[in-house]
Amino acid sequence: MIQHLKKKVVESMVDSIQSKLKGINAINVTPFNDQLEIDWDSLKKNVEFLLERGIEAIYPCGNTGEFYALTVEEAKQVTRFVTETIGKRSLSIAGVGYDARTASELAENAEKAGADGIMVHQPVHPYILPAGMIAYYKQIASSTSLPMVLYIRSEQVTHEVLAEVSELPNVVAVKYAVNHPPSFRKAVEAVKKDIVWICGTAETWAPTFYAAGAEGFTSGMVNVDTKRSFAMLEALQSGNYPQAMAVWNDVLPFEELREANKNGNNVSVVKEAMYQLGLISSSAVRPPIALLQQHEKQRVSEILKAWGLTHH
Repeated sequence: MIQHLKKKVVESMVDSIQSKLKGINAINVTPFNDQLEIDWDSLKKNVEFLLERGIEAIYPCGNTGEFYALTVEEAKQVTRFVTETIGKRSLSIAGVGYDARTASELAENAEKAGADGIMVHQPVHPYILPAGMIAYYKQIASSTSLPMVLYIRSEQVTHEVLAEVSELPNVVAVKYAVNHPPSFRKAVEAVKKDIVWICGTAETWAPTFYAAGAEGFTSGMVNVDTKRSFAMLEALQSGNYPQAMAVWNDVLPFEELREANKNGNNVSVVKEAMYQLGLISSSAVRPPIALLQQHEKQRVSEILKAWGLTHH
């Protein structure tokens, strides 16, 4: 009887988490000062900005948060700080990664910090085999009881791999960031478990992914403006694709600027826009990415003006 009740409680918690993942999955930034140290005041301001506007899932240590430019200790600190700042007003889904042992260590830290789940970055190892990916996910899953979101950035993580690892008890969602709809659809059809499929490449690709089975999307733009992200979500949830594409056209200049330099501008554009709006104290980014060129900064200003956004 006790076990049955315990299972019911766990299922209820998973349902609650999954319902919030079926929406905007905000990847917050990690602000730095001009000495490239973490700016904790700006980080708090960033998280509060998202919370005040009704965001229900926030991901510290995602790619927009420059996860791979943080030390392991910094990643732990960011997870703890963001989770404490959120204070259960939203989900805190902490990014974990690197080698399997370090990812497990970060997962344990996230659980101790009170996070609601973890997002497992795809490893940046040059050599990946299906059996190795399965072992990687299993090792991390065994280190924590937290719900897991798998972040897929390469077709090397095949739909066969996803079909197997999705059966792990704590896998609740997949953030799919390979912009190839046939591969995404194959993965959706291969996985029999009821998980949430998240478009991992933001508003630009959300309409395409929703048509193929996604129920949520990630956003870095949401750190700058939540209004357009919510307009996209509302249109997609109601099946109003003409309206979704109207929002798509509106956000496209910003997202195309982020995609420049083979996506190298991704974080720099978001931080520059936030800086121009007074949402963070500096647009600083850590190597190997860099500040925008002057003409790119001007383009950010033009987009913000066209959106009617002004300094806070």
